[in-house]
Amino acid sequence: MKTPDRGAFLLAAPAHLLLAITITIPAVYILWLSLNDSTFGTQLTFVGLSNYFDVFADPSFWNAAKNTFFVVNGIVYVEILLATLIAAVLVSGVPFRPVLIAIILVPYAASEVVTVLVWKSLMNPSYGMIGRALIDLGMGLNWSVSPSDALVLVGIISVWQHLPFSFLLIYAGMMAIPRSLYEAAAIDGAGTIQTFFKVTLPLLVPTILVAIIFRFVFAFRLFSEVWLLTGGGPARMTEVLAVYLYRDAYRTGDFGAAAATGWLMVVGTLLFASVYLWFMHRGMRNGNV
Repeated sequence: MKTPDRGAFLLAAPAHLLLAITITIPAVYILWLSLNDSTFGTQLTFVGLSNYFDVFADPSFWNAAKNTFFVVNGIVYVEILLATLIAAVLVSGVPFRPVLIAIILVPYAASEVVTVLVWKSLMNPSYGMIGRALIDLGMGLNWSVSPSDALVLVGIISVWQHLPFSFLLIYAGMMAIPRSLYEAAAIDGAGTIQTFFKVTLPLLVPTILVAIIFRFVFAFRLFSEVWLLTGGGPARMTEVLAVYLYRDAYRTGDFGAAAATGWLMVVGTLLFASVYLWFMHRGMRNGNV
């Protein structure tokens, strides 16, 4: 039996210590906080799973969970589709490719707060340039009073802001595909669309799945777009889980319920990621990914 290498443990110890300080210890404390009644200036009082039961009994939590589910799914799949199309166009050899890539990356360099406020101004139905133009075309978004319109606008802003991340992953995946496969497809007489679906897309599936997992994890924490645009209103109808958590923690001072919501978000994200990873693992074993 091979004995453990003490040198390897010592070399890995700083990384483990860093992970414990920055992730494990705060996560365990939040878990403990979720089992206690806590607010400003009071001692913790152990209440067991009471905070979780209170969260589950709150209709606003389920509304926030529903909004999160639909918005996150819409954001991720639209974003992946757009990123794939843009990457495919750029890989095909359009002129000024470096300039176009720089333009695509610009939204990722902008502050989320500034981005949302600029979009909020542009989409204002009274004076916003885009908002007024959409109304003239009969496609206006009445996002200040309509929860569904507000969530659509949240999705548009989020896709615009985070598209560069998905684009970079997928573009790198496309660039890694051997050119010889495209030359062979051209010799066999395959057209552009056939080459994309028969060569590019199958080889790009692992990259797309990784991009989907990352974007789902990031999008699940969606907060600034909703908070700055609607504040969760009207009547809490546009709240997502992160806004629900923030309201519990800093508006009502119920840290126990906020911690319970945070852990429910972590568990939900882990379950979702596990399902995707299981499909990826099964696909790899079967040779489909």
